[in-house]
Amino acid sequence: MKGSPKRQVSSRDPSQDLLPGPAPSAAEEGPPVCLEPVRRLYGRTSVPGDKSISHRALILGALSAGVMKIRNLSPGEDVRSTWQCLEHLGVDIEGSVGEARLTGRARSSMKEPEDVLDVGNSGTTIRLLSGLLSAQPLFSTLTGDGSLRQRPMDRVVKPLRLMGAEIWGRDGGRYAPLAIRGGGLSPICYDSPVASAQVKTALLLAGLFLQGETCFSEPYLSRDHTERMLRYMGAEIGLERNRVILRGGRRIDARDIDVPGDPSSAAFLVVGALITPGSELEIRRVCVNPTRIGYLKVLDRMGASVEMNDLREVCGEPVADLRVRSSRLKGTTLLPEEVPGCIDEIPVLCVAAAFAEGRTRIAGAAELRVKESDRIAAMAWNLNEMGIDVVERPDGLEIEGRGKIKAFRGRSWQDHRIALSLIVAALAAEGPSRVFGAECMNISFPGFLDRMTPLVER
Repeated sequence: MKGSPKRQVSSRDPSQDLLPGPAPSAAEEGPPVCLEPVRRLYGRTSVPGDKSISHRALILGALSAGVMKIRNLSPGEDVRSTWQCLEHLGVDIEGSVGEARLTGRARSSMKEPEDVLDVGNSGTTIRLLSGLLSAQPLFSTLTGDGSLRQRPMDRVVKPLRLMGAEIWGRDGGRYAPLAIRGGGLSPICYDSPVASAQVKTALLLAGLFLQGETCFSEPYLSRDHTERMLRYMGAEIGLERNRVILRGGRRIDARDIDVPGDPSSAAFLVVGALITPGSELEIRRVCVNPTRIGYLKVLDRMGASVEMNDLREVCGEPVADLRVRSSRLKGTTLLPEEVPGCIDEIPVLCVAAAFAEGRTRIAGAAELRVKESDRIAAMAWNLNEMGIDVVERPDGLEIEGRGKIKAFRGRSWQDHRIALSLIVAALAAEGPSRVFGAECMNISFPGFLDRMTPLVER
């Protein structure tokens, strides 16, 4: 095709930026998931509770006054990490996967942990707890797995230090482990150079019980679950364009929370139905917070048939049922200002782009290089395996869609969103495919294949 980008395979392995030593071989990643193409996806289903909201419900519940029930809590490993860290800080949490009952500590201090707090692979947990612990008059240390210890922490450490927190870490606080001596903070107004819900939430948690206003400004409005939940629980918080203002020194009250379905998890089902001819799915009770459904706007430009039905509000969050029908997609351009609203869904949008007709350009997404893997390089490698022409840019990709993909051998690089994206691609491929390292999908979507089974028609 005239003007198409040349197929470009980088000699750099996408795992190399984050993991020392050679990339894992297929044998080291374990047996692959073998997937046959399906005739269509059809039926009704749901997705696990939203991961972002689940983290915040546990943490704000721990800081609230009273007893709080959280229903439909995300069963993913990241949320389990937050739960376990809070228990080590003396928070009383009861329950099992899907539902929790906790007693908030209100204004009383957390218990100083007897050991290092291990957040596993959860960047959300370490960044949000950094804010919480900076405000607590105690000493704590946060660490995680090998991947997490290579992810940047300075973006949250810097503003917390400006508030008065004492934080130490590798490379001057750029990387975990992080050691924190909290207390003695003062509220600040911080202009963030990047749009980040995690940094925003860390500062709001640090400023929650400080006298005065804590302000956070960002170039684009990032996801606002924290602001909505704080307002729902009685905090005094406002928004002026992209500037959030929290008036501290006021308690928040425990209120029961029903966590809606995770829109990021729903994205894999949405794209799976769009790219598999004859498919029709209804995904019930999905969070449709405007800061979380940027991927639906991108897919709409690509010609996707997705309807939002029975729109309602649940515990401060908009919720709807999504009806998705297979569609002929066309290429589009994802602009930098759109990236914060769909940063987690870009890997699966790359799959949609592969099945679209024409070129898709993604720019302003350099943040993807410091996720659980270098997602730009990982998706470029996998798209090449699918027979798709792709050019890798420092901050994104150019993908020449073919309307179809060949059978492929995919690798997750132990990144749950890469694994899930490859699985939905395999279901619509031209032949049997294999995905290595797929077990990491349990980080955000445990039981994904079991949930897909009743929807598959062969």
